[in-house]
Amino acid sequence: MDIKLLLAAISPAFIILYIFYQHDHAHNKEPLSLLVKCFFAGVLSTLVSFLFSYPLGLAGINKGVEGAFYEAFFIAAIPEELAKLIMLHLVISRSHAFDHYYDGILYAVCVSMGFAGLENILYVSQGGYSLAITRAIFSVPGHMLFAVPMGFFYSYAKFQPSKKYYFLGLCLLMPIILHGTFDFGLMATGVLSKNEDVTALLILVALLIFIIWMWRYGLKKIAHTKKINIEE
Repeated sequence: MDIKLLLAAISPAFIILYIFYQHDHAHNKEPLSLLVKCFFAGVLSTLVSFLFSYPLGLAGINKGVEGAFYEAFFIAAIPEELAKLIMLHLVISRSHAFDHYYDGILYAVCVSMGFAGLENILYVSQGGYSLAITRAIFSVPGHMLFAVPMGFFYSYAKFQPSKKYYFLGLCLLMPIILHGTFDFGLMATGVLSKNEDVTALLILVALLIFIIWMWRYGLKKIAHTKKINIEE
């Protein structure tokens, strides 16, 4: 893999990280050392997710729309989001730097970009520049959009301990729903388009509407954390 292709694969993740770091307007910005740990924890989460997805892949449900649904949720969304959450928790649960609601989002995005960065390298090394462009538009930002609610609800679990387990459930459930729906839309469109099924077009339109909704949902969650000061 040449250096230009490598840069094409990893640059979307670092651009997203830079944007989120610049939006950290807390009195004390998060220590870079902790953000680096989160990023490499995300890289490691790709291996952890494989430990979960491998046995699920032995079920052999790999045909048609049903196979797309199973792969989207049980091979991708559930193992990957569970692995990310485990690594996020291991790195930041006891950190004294975690003192604001936005911090949870920033840490979760760092973990997610570590995962997406390595995943992108693996895919782009096989698919070349055209795939790098496609994944820079959809897949890498997708992982960021899955991470925002994870970090948002993780912050609530920390700062509102009376509802800790309720919010911990949400910080896993919401990313799984978003991730699984996103992947299913892509996979189902691919499966049905091979048969020239008009349903593929309808699913594609629904997927585009869903992506727009995810952006609005994520931006609202980010804006909400900016209004909260836990010291008040």
